[in-house]
Formats: sequence, structure tokens, C-alpha cells
Amino acid sequence: MKITPLDIRQKRFETAMRGYARPEVSAYLELIAGEFEEVVKENIALKEELKRTQHKLEQHQERERTLQETMVTAQRISEDLKDAAKKEAEIIIADAEHQAEKIVHGAHQRLVQVVEDINELKRQRTQFESQVRSVVEAHRKLLETFAAPSFADRDYARVEDNVAFLTQKKANSND
Repeated sequence: MKITPLDIRQKRFETAMRGYARPEVSAYLELIAGEFEEVVKENIALKEELKRTQHKLEQHQERERTLQETMVTAQRISEDLKDAAKKEAEIIIADAEHQAEKIVHGAHQRLVQVVEDINELKRQRTQFESQVRSVVEAHRKLLETFAAPSFADRDYARVEDNVAFLTQKKANSND
């Protein structure tokens, strides 16, 4: 049973012999009713405050849940980004290693080609030197052949003597 301040004010007691003094009981009931009314008002105010506080608490709890979910999502996204960045870095490194291998392989092939070209040039130089030596040797032999006294050179003086003799004889016979 719920008692209100109005119930306290309207309560009437039967009179009995040797009972309490009515004015004191009424004054006391009025005082209790007033105090009770204040307690009820305070109780109502506290209930309203409790509702507001509970509503705020629920809002804060909802915000906290949202923040926690956001933090979990952010952490998950951060981990996903880290994983993606790590995978991308691994791909970039693998690609760079592949490119480096291609460059090294190309450089090695170029080196082999340059060495082959150098060897070919050495071979051509040797062949050219050999040909020049052959030409020089042939010319030297030719010069030696021309430098050696030949039949014409040996007999030239005798032929000149004969020509001079014949020229003199002819001149003497014409005289």
C-alpha cells in the first residue's frame, strides 16, 4: 500500500477515552505530511535525476561501444594497411631483385660480347700484322732481288765497252 501526504492529512482516528490530544495529533500528522510531501518531491526529483543520469550513462556507454568498435576497426585497418604495405614492399623488393638480375645478366652478356669483340679485333690485328709482314717481306725480297747484281748489271760494262768499240770502229771506218 502506497501512502501519500494527502492520505496522512485526511486520516482520522476514533476517539477513545483517555486518548491522545487531538490538536497535537493533528499538528503532528500535518508535520509528518509536510515532511513526507518533501520526501516524495525529493524522491520524484531524484527519480528524474536518476533517469537523466541513466540516459546519459546509456549515451556514454553507447559512445564507449562506438569508440571501442571504432578503435577495433581502426586497429584492424591499421593491421591490414601494415600487411598490405609489407606485401607491397615484398613485391617491390622482388621486382627490384628481378630487375637487378636482368641488369646484371645484360651487363654480363654485354661483357661477353665486348670480350668477343676484343678477341676478334686481336685476331684481325694479328692477321693484319701478318699480312703487312708478308707484304713487307715480299717487298724486301723484291728489293734484294733488284739490289743483287743481275746479268744486265754485270755485263753492262762489257756491253758499254763493245758499244764504244763499235762506235769507234765505225767512226774510224768513216774517216
